[in-house]
Amino acid sequence: MRALDEIAPPALALLEYDGVPAGVAAADRMLKRAPVSLIRAGTVQPGRFLVLLGGSVAAVEESYAERGAPLDAILLPDAHPALAPALAGERAAAQSAAIGLLEGATSASLLAAADVVLKTTPVGIVELRLADGLGGHAYAIFDGEQADLEVALDAGAARLGPRLTQRALLPRLDDTLRALLAAGSRFADCAPLAPDGAEWPPATAKGQG
Repeated sequence: MRALDEIAPPALALLEYDGVPAGVAAADRMLKRAPVSLIRAGTVQPGRFLVLLGGSVAAVEESYAERGAPLDAILLPDAHPALAPALAGERAAAQSAAIGLLEGATSASLLAAADVVLKTTPVGIVELRLADGLGGHAYAIFDGEQADLEVALDAGAARLGPRLTQRALLPRLDDTLRALLAAGSRFADCAPLAPDGAEWPPATAKGQG
């Protein structure tokens, strides 16, 4: 088997099943149907099973036909090239003053919205998280000029439709929060950050080694 870390497949499919047995069975059928790559698969909250496939457009489309009845699914025959690294867990530091956030009720719907955003507006993707630790929700953080982000959030929200749960636009992101988001947004992994001028810890304590 070949490593997939640096490969951006032309087509992606993300399928979300409301139960592990259904997800595993569907993954088995799809992998047997066509020569696609299994980029990632496994359990996420709350008791769902995600399957992420990649490959040529023809192969992914043929495999997708064996999906059964997922809770939600998306086929991207021309996936934006920034999605594959983001799905692999890569994060980019926000380069612009403003950031925008989109959250969806399912991972598949959020991935579809992120694809629309990246293809229709000149913004970058900072982070993409699917379901793990989010109670089944998924979200993406984008950065760019404020005017572009306003258009991006409208486009993403329209693609999400009733699966949109929240959206936010921050015109001037706080520098401490920028540093935190560059390292990741999981609470358990967050390192304490005390910007200059913070009242705690005291200045004397900050300088202690």
